[in-house]
Amino acid sequence: MKVTLIGAGPGDPDLITLKGIKALKTADVVMYDALVAEELLDYCRPDALKVYVGKRRGAYSCMQEEINPLIVHYAQNYGHVVRLKGGDSFVFGRGYEELDYARQHGLEVEVIPGISSSYAVPAAAGVPLTSRGLSESFWVVTGTTKAGKLSKDLHLAAQSSATVVVLMGMHKLPEIAALFSGVGKGETPIAIIQNGTTPQQRVVVGSIRTIVDDVARSGIDNPAVIVIGAVAALATAPENARFFVNLQA
Repeated sequence: MKVTLIGAGPGDPDLITLKGIKALKTADVVMYDALVAEELLDYCRPDALKVYVGKRRGAYSCMQEEINPLIVHYAQNYGHVVRLKGGDSFVFGRGYEELDYARQHGLEVEVIPGISSSYAVPAAAGVPLTSRGLSESFWVVTGTTKAGKLSKDLHLAAQSSATVVVLMGMHKLPEIAALFSGVGKGETPIAIIQNGTTPQQRVVVGSIRTIVDDVARSGIDNPAVIVIGAVAALATAPENARFFVNLQA
């Protein structure tokens, strides 16, 4: 009985690791999330059980409290369970909660890291999180805490000179913009990257002062990564981008 946590990467199915593919090929059960490219399921054995347990804002979703027991159930009854999660399961992926629950029930657990959307999605849009003369460091912050509030860390990040990456923050964009405006950063560049690394990638670049209106006009929405800082103005349109507008240019 074994559970393997695999980070599937930021969206492009080619960005999963080779080790992750090898593990998928041995799975008896694959439990996969909403942001996982379904092409990755082609690596599974034909007889493998595939179980969708995605969680998406604004739609019916499988709660984490339901997923944890399911992992144990399938491992105990089928053998090897692969838990396939978008990005990296240990970066806002609740992977450790699943690992801990599985171990408490006597299961062997292996973790195969994935490429995190926190840096891969900006990179796919031409945005370096660090660049000499522009940014010496970066923060990665969740858009919403368990209590539904802006993270206190985001308040600290807004006061730094570092690049700030916000995951799962689109529904809090007006609050985020107000926070950064409140510390004198109304003209700071900001990039919103939807469906990063995929052919459906869409990018809007503006300023903190204008971004809420920019997003409303563009229709850009989840799933998206928010990048705030001077480097955001460097965003470029890759060949496969469906939509790109740089309102800073």
